[in-house]
Amino acid sequence: MSTFLQGSALARRAVVSPNFGARRNGRAVDMLVLHYTGCPSAESALLWMCSQEAQVSAHYLVDEDGEIVQLVDEAARAWHAGASCWAGERDINSCSIGIEIQNPGPLEGELAPYPDIQIEAVVALARDIAHRHGIAPHRIVGHSDIAPARKADPGEHFPWARLAEAGLGLWVEPVALDVDAQGGVDVAAAQGMLRKLGYGIEISGQYDEATREVLRAFQRHWRPARVDGELDASTMMTLERLAGALDRIA
Repeated sequence: MSTFLQGSALARRAVVSPNFGARRNGRAVDMLVLHYTGCPSAESALLWMCSQEAQVSAHYLVDEDGEIVQLVDEAARAWHAGASCWAGERDINSCSIGIEIQNPGPLEGELAPYPDIQIEAVVALARDIAHRHGIAPHRIVGHSDIAPARKADPGEHFPWARLAEAGLGLWVEPVALDVDAQGGVDVAAAQGMLRKLGYGIEISGQYDEATREVLRAFQRHWRPARVDGELDASTMMTLERLAGALDRIA
């Protein structure tokens, strides 16, 4: 790796992107954001992220065979998050490390799987980054979490539970889809818990499209068996479990 790209020793090569800048206001890294590339191959993703026309980049790319490629120095601000929000912060690029995971996303309506060797590399890289920067579990999120209206990656097929087994990310066992409602569901309470987790949502008590978008993002990450934006009993109870887990580590 080129000596001017400081970061994880796990990276096997560097493909330097011109798409980066300085972290604003001296912001330290305290978030990790995971993406899928949505490209047919890692090489096509690298070409795109190294194109000045694209105006996008990430700090790392993890290929399907587990190879880790670094594109941007960790001290720099890569351009991976776009218009986004988490825990009230809107310049996510300045406070985060971005990892692109090679995966084409939906193919003819089906989601392409993540190979085991690739996930092992993602876990190793995420663990290294989280350890060096002191990133808290609830600050390890997906692109869809920080931009629910725009993004769906890394998708409901991403194995967040495997990261949690390695001590990465906030996780609880999702409540079964056929669970009976216990006391019903409360839209304002759900919005409050979603906001507490970090989602950019207003507590209005209204079951509007913005709320559905955030619920879909929540389900992709924490209740992936059905992603429909409905505030059913399973979603509400999983959300309650997660809010409780967050309280215990806060």
